[in-house]
Amino acid sequence: MPAIEVQNLSKSYRLASAQRSQYVTVRDSLGDLFKRGKNREPQEETTLWALRDVSFEVKQGEAFGIIGRNGAGKSTLLKILSRITEPTSGSARIRGRIASLLEVGTGFHPELTGRENVFLNGTILGMKRAEINRHFSEIVAFAEVEKFIDTPVKRYSSGMYMRLAFGVAAHMSPDIMIVDEVLAVGDYEFQRRCLGKMNEVAHNGRTVLFVSHNMTAIEELCPQSILLKGGKIICAGSTPHVIANYMSAPEGLSAWTIGAQTEREGTGNALITRVELLAAEADDPLLGLNFRQSFRVRIHFHAKKRLPDPRFGFAFLSDRGERVFQTETTEVRFQIPAVEPGDGWFDCLVTAPNLLPGVFFLEAWIVERVNVAFADHIFRLGRVEISVDPAQAEQMTYLVYPGRGRVFMDCRWSNPLYVKGATLAG
Repeated sequence: MPAIEVQNLSKSYRLASAQRSQYVTVRDSLGDLFKRGKNREPQEETTLWALRDVSFEVKQGEAFGIIGRNGAGKSTLLKILSRITEPTSGSARIRGRIASLLEVGTGFHPELTGRENVFLNGTILGMKRAEINRHFSEIVAFAEVEKFIDTPVKRYSSGMYMRLAFGVAAHMSPDIMIVDEVLAVGDYEFQRRCLGKMNEVAHNGRTVLFVSHNMTAIEELCPQSILLKGGKIICAGSTPHVIANYMSAPEGLSAWTIGAQTEREGTGNALITRVELLAAEADDPLLGLNFRQSFRVRIHFHAKKRLPDPRFGFAFLSDRGERVFQTETTEVRFQIPAVEPGDGWFDCLVTAPNLLPGVFFLEAWIVERVNVAFADHIFRLGRVEISVDPAQAEQMTYLVYPGRGRVFMDCRWSNPLYVKGATLAG
């Protein structure tokens, strides 16, 4: 019998499109309440389907992945499964007790101590006091906050706060554990510990439903996954197959104009408007790259306000979403005193890169140094294919066999004592 059984699940929202004043007083609200008939301004409503006819099953004891871009319907689905919101139509049957970690720290009160919040949050999640007492030491040890357990959590670092919140949810011995993108906000050690705990939960015969943009984590934890797009399931099956579908993109382009629907995050104080892949010595567009070919990445942006001391950067991701290369302006001591309101661009020259032939994806961002936050962060803006120059293909077939890795390193082998007559080719 499945632990989670979802059948034809749909969720819609009604969006009023009539123009309203930006500031509405109590008097205005009361007046609007009593307006009727021809004196009342009609409002047109648009129906937004966050989910549409979603069906899937998750077996008991299975770790199951949910993949999709921002706005695909992932969070809406988890809220319905967690009984936070009701579906418009369809059904979702849950067999067992649920621990939902949809937002780290939900149910924490900043004025209460860590100890008090463990009991408060545990109670909200459905744990009995005896159960919280039994797991209290394990929760505190997992969070590594022994010295600060009686300190108000408003004084905790973000890492301490996250570890404690995850520790409470993970130790309540749920039948089903629902986790939404918690790994995106922690450091490497926190991510490793969270994945380890979720693996432990799954191997103990309990069910894990895991949402993440980290494809490596999804593939490591979940044998089966679904891909959501526009509120519908467009791919389901083995996780490697679903990831390949998610990471697929149109054939290589030389430039990517950023639209409003692009998967992104940030304050919006500056926005990336276009990214170009150009030749090293001229503004010639490149549709792809040859192995060890130098190139430039040009990031165009529009600043809505003055940004002092910003950072610009980009990364290459593998077809599984692994970050294999990253650079930022500050890494090479390229200091930008400020960006003024308006349009501009910055170039980055990459000389003889060591990325092996294959398909990669670009990611780009602007960071505000004042509050150390993303002004704009675009997760996946385009595909770049690196290939072997046909003239060298015969001598370089060793670069492209499966399992070769992602990066080439210049190496020199030698053992003159045992290998007589060996020479270095080329």
